[in-house]
Amino acid sequence: MNEHEPVVDLQLDRAHSSRIYDYFLGGKTNFLADRMAAGSVLGVFPSALVAARINREFMHRATRLLAESGLRQFLDIGTGIPTPPNLHDIAQGSAPDARIVYTDNDPIVLAHAAALLLSTPEGRTAYVQADVTDPAGILGAPQLLDTLDLSRPVALSLNALMHFVPDDGRDRAHTIVETLKAALPSGSMLAMSHATADFAPETMQKIIKIYGDAGTRLQFRSRAEFLRFFDGWDLLEPGIALSHQWRPDDPADATHVTDAEAACYAAVARKP
Repeated sequence: MNEHEPVVDLQLDRAHSSRIYDYFLGGKTNFLADRMAAGSVLGVFPSALVAARINREFMHRATRLLAESGLRQFLDIGTGIPTPPNLHDIAQGSAPDARIVYTDNDPIVLAHAAALLLSTPEGRTAYVQADVTDPAGILGAPQLLDTLDLSRPVALSLNALMHFVPDDGRDRAHTIVETLKAALPSGSMLAMSHATADFAPETMQKIIKIYGDAGTRLQFRSRAEFLRFFDGWDLLEPGIALSHQWRPDDPADATHVTDAEAACYAAVARKP
């Protein structure tokens, strides 16, 4: 390490949401504090492993659809720890010339970002260390501006992210998403999933406490609150759905999980 580089504290003694999610997906980039918090979640919500997996599969299906629809630019905010296949693997699998910018605020994701930068020769990937609560910082990042042309359509991916942005009485989450949407031109797309307490409120309240005790605040949102993120944009069929019911590859996949087990809404919309 260069002696002038700042020392990054990965806070391995504290649970972190991206490492807990990594554990749920079967990854290896998690530590004792993360596994203990994950165990507490599983104690009250045994289907957390299923919910994480079907949420990830929604991202894969939505990304594939967008690439096949002609989108060649992707902005994935709240990327999380690399878990193959990552968004660029899916997008470039359909469109080798696709360009992808990943962003996350977790320093451990930065430490593993090399896995996110293995682009096809025709395409390109870049990584921005940034927080979604500073959308202007993301949109103005040199790595983003060197990779994406914001005058052309962009697919914005906000996968299982905005429930980590509590409103604090100020409608923060919707304001952030509106800022991001406003920066993108006509033809851009928003693919988004978000946890909800609509189907098991008592269980989800216990999860909020577990994450809160670990230092991470959560705010689950209702279907109506989730729908508001797409204001002014045209929802693709089937509109707002639970993550496993949004255009499943196999119709049977939409029936093997209950609404309470999925506990996550998903949708994709286009800017007119």
